[in-house]
This record gives sequence, structure tokens and C-alpha cells, in this order.
Amino acid sequence: MTFNRALATASAVAILATGAAQAQTIDELYAAAQAEGRLSTIALPMSWCNYQAAVDGFLARYPGIEYNGLNPDAGSADELEAIRANVGNTGPQAPDTIDVGLAFGPAAQEEGLLQPYMVSTWDSIPDSAKDPEGHWYGDYYGVMAFLVNTDLVENVPTSFADLLKPEYYGQVALAGDPRAANQAILGVMAAGMSRGAAPGAEAAQAGLEFFAELNAAGNFVPVIGKAGTLAQGTTPIVIAWDYNGLAWRDILDGNPPAEVVVPSDVTLAGVYVQAISAHAPQPNAAKLWMEYLYSDEGQLAWLSGYCHPIRFNDLVARGVVPQEMLDNLPPADAYERAVFPTVAQVNANKEAVVAGWDSVVGANVVE
Repeated sequence: MTFNRALATASAVAILATGAAQAQTIDELYAAAQAEGRLSTIALPMSWCNYQAAVDGFLARYPGIEYNGLNPDAGSADELEAIRANVGNTGPQAPDTIDVGLAFGPAAQEEGLLQPYMVSTWDSIPDSAKDPEGHWYGDYYGVMAFLVNTDLVENVPTSFADLLKPEYYGQVALAGDPRAANQAILGVMAAGMSRGAAPGAEAAQAGLEFFAELNAAGNFVPVIGKAGTLAQGTTPIVIAWDYNGLAWRDILDGNPPAEVVVPSDVTLAGVYVQAISAHAPQPNAAKLWMEYLYSDEGQLAWLSGYCHPIRFNDLVARGVVPQEMLDNLPPADAYERAVFPTVAQVNANKEAVVAGWDSVVGANVVE
């Protein structure tokens, strides 16, 4: 895929530092980032939303900056802990930026872990998906889906209700630990919503009860599901974001054959957010990385990995999305019925799932 190499045109970038706004051009920001010499991210698997394309594009556009990817399989809670654990550390173990589930952005802001920054394309990010002061902002979204190893699963499940059937004994996993990983925490909410519960605490309780039943039936596998565990047969059915399932399916390339299904009884959409650590050792590199991710080129990199970038509507309206990218996405009707929970609902669900998983479900999810 050839991406548009033109960054979003803006004569100046709003740099928010020490509480004051300064004007700085992209070239000046790049010079400052080069002087720092490194960008440290955390929890970015290269197959997730095709972050490989984003990293490659950033390094090609801005040579002279080393990329340091920390703990690619970490969950959102782990990312916040990495900031806390490295306050005052200017070495390579301290993350400059985070990419976390929606509930974790406001929580990190309230704790003082984030610094504000508004990218030059700020106005095209929907107001509902960003902190008005720039502490965090939506980056992409997808819907909860099933990735199924069709070599081992004869009848592909099409709903959460199906997963309770005896034929799926020892086959169903979450793509993360529901006590720490946003993807798994919202997987629990999706299960609750599939039973008619409202998003938030109500769906969390219903979802915990669903997984308690799934675990009691022997269908739940307490292993973090991913492409490798699916291929090995350890987790033949993985509940994950559609973009992860589609990317893993492509990686497997038919060995084994895999199918991605958006469940018929619920279509839960999840937004992730970007932010810069208040203790970033390389704050200018972090800001330059944000400028790249929110440029047309960076947004299309995510789209090439099946993630709907937060500026998707703006990109489509301006005709900058290649038709082949649109053709590679799942059918539009899978997204037309999607439910986008509010920040309050996501927070309520997170609190209830994290607090209740051990007591209600009692399954220790491990790598």
C-alpha cells in the first residue's frame, strides 16, 4: 500500500507546555525530537491496527529518531503502571506515550499522569472522543468479534449465546486478562449486553455471570488468546476486536483457516485513546509521533490494519481513502448497528469487571 506522504497541512502546531501554549512548526518540533534521539511507546504489537506501517512511516519521514517499543503485549492498566513506576526515569524503560482503552484516559488524567497536547488536525477529531484540554484523544475504534479456527471448530458460533453450547467445550478465550486489559474488560461487557443488559455496570454484572456459566461448563479457556494460541489449538475461539481478528487471520494465511464473525446478538464498539505521559523523557518526540498518527498518512496506516481511525469520516468526506482499503473492511452493516458506550458507561463497566472477576468467575487468566 502506498500512503499519502503529505502531512496534514498546518502552519503551526499547538505545543502545550508548563501550562502555556507556544507556536512551533513541524520542522522545529522535528529538530527538538532529533535532539532527544528516541521515542518510547508501550503496548503496541506491530500487528495491532498495523502499527508496523505507522512505525515504518514515522521513521521514514523522521530519520534520526530511534524507536523503542516497550512490552508490546501489555494491557491498558500495565501502561499506566509503567508511567507510575518510571517517574523521574529518563532511560529507555519509561514510556513517552500510551494507547489505552477509553476508560483509562480520563483515569490517567485525573491521576496527573498525562500532559496536554493538541495535534494540528485537532478540529477533525470528534468532540465526543477527546478531552477538551488535550490530555487524551481517540485514535481508532472497532467492534467485538470472534476469531475462529475452522480446522477445529466445525460449526462457527454466530452469537455469544452459541458459546455456551457443549460443542465448544475447552475452546473459548478472551484476548487479554479481564482484570487489566481493556479488550477483555469490554469483551465481558459485550457478553452482558448480548443478554439485554444496558452498557455499564448492569452489562458488567450480566457479563460476569455469562463467563461464570461459560467457565462452569468447561467452555472457557483461561489463557490469553492470540493468533499463536488459536493456531496451536489452545484457544480455537478468541473473543477480540474485529481488527485484531482480521489481522491475525491474515497472518495465519490459511494455516489454519480462520473466520472472523461479528456476533449477531450484540455489536459493541470500542474506542482507544492516545496520550502523552506527564513524565515523558522525550516529550518532543512524543508530540511529533502524535502529529504523525493524526495526519492523513498515519490515519490510513491504522485503516490498513482494519481499524477505523478517529478521523475516518473526515478522510472519507475529503476523498483521501483508497477504494481498496474500503473494500477490505467488513460489511458496512456490521458497523451500522454498533453501540458506542459513553465514557461513564465504560468506566462503570471497568470498575465492576475488575472488582468482580475473581469472585464471580474465578478463572485466573494467564499467558
